[in-house]
Amino acid sequence: MKIIFFTLLLFVQSCASKKMSPNVSEQEINSQSEKAYNEVKAKSKISQNAEWTAMLNRVAPRIAKASGENFKWEWLLIESPEVNAWCMPGGKMAVYTGIMPVLKNEAALAAVLGHEVAHATKRHGKERYARAVTGNIVGLVIGGAAVLGGQFLCKTQTCKSLTALSGAAAGFAIAFFDRKFSRGDETEADKFGQEYMAKAGYDPSEAIHLWERMGAASGGKAPPEFMSTHPSDVTRRKNLTEWLPQNQALYTKSPNQYGLGEVIR
Repeated sequence: MKIIFFTLLLFVQSCASKKMSPNVSEQEINSQSEKAYNEVKAKSKISQNAEWTAMLNRVAPRIAKASGENFKWEWLLIESPEVNAWCMPGGKMAVYTGIMPVLKNEAALAAVLGHEVAHATKRHGKERYARAVTGNIVGLVIGGAAVLGGQFLCKTQTCKSLTALSGAAAGFAIAFFDRKFSRGDETEADKFGQEYMAKAGYDPSEAIHLWERMGAASGGKAPPEFMSTHPSDVTRRKNLTEWLPQNQALYTKSPNQYGLGEVIR
């Protein structure tokens, strides 16, 4: 076991020292994303909350359409206390029920999905995979293999649950669920997320109020995992306020104006 670990460590250190960058096509990374997503669906408890599920089924396709990307879109509502949501490369989305009470309304859900979808449309997932491989992450080795002694080298609970994955799909799972987006990626996702929600017919000013609530949800403690590398509250509010006029114009031009949508109960 120690010999295997030492061999993997040497290989990854070699990759980092040579500044190796994975030459992964978008088709390939989307394929590994789909494998990981299918495993998430198999291992997760899907929410039976009919009202919340119906809301997600309304909002997700509207945001997907507003993004302009022709992905193989999917979404699901996972029963979990985590305040979290994500969108994998290729358009595979998940929302955790723990975030719903914080959102308060349908427009806030649109803001969250817009933000997460922007990570996918701007190819931040592929960039994160590249940073993971070149950042001396033990376990991301040839072919993306990421299993050591039958165990994933994971930190997050979602990643740890994906034990059926191996090879490149396992490497992708670690890179996506355990590596964080850069601060620049998060700012870009804020920008285009607000744009997508406006185009989808949701009041873009709600993005500002949403992130204020998300900050308050931390209760003065460490922020939720969902927000761990996001810009500061002051910076985010300043950015979203600066972008608001142009996105209000997009909202006005939208064929449908849903406003804040329905209240989340």
